[in-house]
Amino acid sequence: MTDFDDKTILITGGASGIGRLIALKAARLGSTVVIWDLDEARLDAVLRDLRRCTSRAAYGYVCDVSDQQAVAERAATVAEAVGDVDILVNNAGVVSGTPLLETSNEQIERTFKVNVLALYWVTKAFLPGMVRRNAGHIVNVSSAGGLIGVPRQTDYSASKHAVVGFNESLRVELHRLAPGIRTTVVCPFYIDTGMFAGAKTRIPLLLPILHEDDVATRVVRAVRKNKEQLLMPPMVHLVSPLRLLPVPVFDLIASVLGVHDSMDDFVGRAQQ
Repeated sequence: MTDFDDKTILITGGASGIGRLIALKAARLGSTVVIWDLDEARLDAVLRDLRRCTSRAAYGYVCDVSDQQAVAERAATVAEAVGDVDILVNNAGVVSGTPLLETSNEQIERTFKVNVLALYWVTKAFLPGMVRRNAGHIVNVSSAGGLIGVPRQTDYSASKHAVVGFNESLRVELHRLAPGIRTTVVCPFYIDTGMFAGAKTRIPLLLPILHEDDVATRVVRAVRKNKEQLLMPPMVHLVSPLRLLPVPVFDLIASVLGVHDSMDDFVGRAQQ
């Protein structure tokens, strides 16, 4: 099991949503928490929350994880001020939520810089120390959209498919290089953080909008149990076996379940 007590955890996008809740839960389990985020005001707020719930040190740094140089500089700061990172949570993410022809080139580039390229810059910054110690845990937050394509998600879904592929390749690579390092990929349906405000579900019993505290709790539990993947709700586990069906049948099932209509009323956090 991965123990949180007396470990250092770094969470990207940790000032809000499930990143913030994972930080609070890890602090209560005895971790030293380091948060990276772009929003300085939210960063300061969560640091105050962390210092109220634990006697351990908590650190927060403004960092654009899509900027390779910024990541390298912040990683050096963390190494000097805090030391080695034991648990890395690649949580930062963005969504456009518009049809392809309404999605600007700048939005597409931003999606891939934050959701995909940042995985490389951040992981490469902290992985050498984990390899040296042959110990550590890397969490890569993907999405159910990383397993199935959804209208109005051509950039987001593609980027989250990349997260799944990144995690799988890294996992088997580490089996050879440093088997003491574990990875977990997280693929949830829509979460009520506000990031997907307006997204809907047709059959809540099968595909409920997930509560952020429940998701954060399950992520922490998955890390502690060294689970390689966390798919939620259970219905998401059926995506892979359903792909054995002909494509038109697969698409029909997704449509009947309301997956293809789920983003029709999307507004997102910025427009909420």
